[in-house]
Amino acid sequence: MTIKVGINGFGRIGRNVLRSAIQNFSDIEVV
Repeated sequence: MTIKVGINGFGRIGRNVLRSAIQNFSDIEVV
């Protein structure tokens, strides 16, 4: 099952969340 994640903006926190999500979850979709 694919996890959909929405990130508001790509500031420092947004980039860190995206990076950790890609490392920890293989089936993730950024919206």
